[in-house]
Amino acid sequence: MATEIPLDRATAKKFDSEDIIASARDEFYIPTRAEVTQNKEIADPDAPSLYLCGNSLGLQPKLTRKLLDEELNVWASNGVYGHFRHPHSRPWVTIDETVTSTMADIVGARKEEVAVMATLTTNLHLLMAAFYKPTTERYKIIIEHKAFPSDHYAVESQIQMHDLSVDQAMVTIKPPANSKILPTDYILSIIKEHASTTALVLLPGVQYYTGQAFDIQQITAYAKSLGIIVGWDLAHAAGNLALRLHDWDVDFAAWCSYKYLNAGPGGIAGLFVHEKQSERPRLTGWWAHEVNSRFMMDNHMKVQYGAAGFQLSNPSVLDTIALLGSLTVFRKYTMKALRAKSVALTGYLETLLLSRFPDKPFLIITPSDPEQRGAQLSLAFADGMMDEVNQVLQENGVTCDERKPDVIRVAPTPLYNSFEDVWVFVDQLRKAVDIVFARRRFKSAQV
Repeated sequence: MATEIPLDRATAKKFDSEDIIASARDEFYIPTRAEVTQNKEIADPDAPSLYLCGNSLGLQPKLTRKLLDEELNVWASNGVYGHFRHPHSRPWVTIDETVTSTMADIVGARKEEVAVMATLTTNLHLLMAAFYKPTTERYKIIIEHKAFPSDHYAVESQIQMHDLSVDQAMVTIKPPANSKILPTDYILSIIKEHASTTALVLLPGVQYYTGQAFDIQQITAYAKSLGIIVGWDLAHAAGNLALRLHDWDVDFAAWCSYKYLNAGPGGIAGLFVHEKQSERPRLTGWWAHEVNSRFMMDNHMKVQYGAAGFQLSNPSVLDTIALLGSLTVFRKYTMKALRAKSVALTGYLETLLLSRFPDKPFLIITPSDPEQRGAQLSLAFADGMMDEVNQVLQENGVTCDERKPDVIRVAPTPLYNSFEDVWVFVDQLRKAVDIVFARRRFKSAQV
């Protein structure tokens, strides 16, 4: 968005009228103002709330309830026979096949390179069990300094399971001086510095705190040229960025499905293993066995080809069906179209913020370059204001996401957020900041 565009609400409505995927919003339940505030006395209680938190939990697709009800009815009326006969052609024994192809399309992979299974951290552990093979010479894992805690803990425990010292084997990339982000050249320099002793690089596609999107292709190519295995946590990237995991020669990746993929809290996750790594030794379970002979029960493992061979147990049918509800919506659109709208929405948000806040009560720590961010801007507030501002927003039916100590993450999600949502958010944020400033002035005058 150019900075000279009109900044009035009518312009936001005009952008929405020109949005070729605006109808996607109708596919989702949007909580009302009364529901999110738990206040029936709020103005316009039945009006849709302002939900800009898809980077934490995506909204519920309307189809999901119907699909879950269908599965509950099959369970009630068929019992165990639902595994092999199903009135909607979704036998439970192959339930993951209902979502694997679409998931592969979303992350830019071949179907055989993707498995829908388990949860994100479980999948990271399974993948590291297969890919992290420390030796006397190469034993380090490189992650970013402020990694999501679950990733940090997982890497720590993997190192400890090999009886290695975390202090010696974990390399955390801290931002350079006076910077909140990690420039690609800087990341490459750290990889180069530790190349001879590094076994694995594990980085996020989008850094959860800053919203920075990493250059997956360039970092992967460079690290692999130095003989290092490269894996990616795509929790904030899957369904958000246009990914090409196969073409980028990524070794492995994992992601959750409850953020931009809208599969519900704790939804079933996914993993990617490049076809070049499909024969890699791994931990296995019953569901890794070839489908056609799985029920022979002879205890002679015949591992499925590709990522499916990393499965342990049968996936939760209800979790998989909840994901199907969202992916059915994704099938109506392309990641190219979603990404184009996302770039426009986030750019519009940035333009409005820079215009409406000349007093700079916060710093946008997410890169301004659209190629270095997804559907998120992270606003770092000064003077401990974040909690106060977020509280006022919540009281007025605005849902964002706070991350301690000072950041409010704002995520205009292209499937269900509009340009008018973005305009209203900035207006509400301006009012919230002014209220906090006024309260502080009043308290100061009372002293």
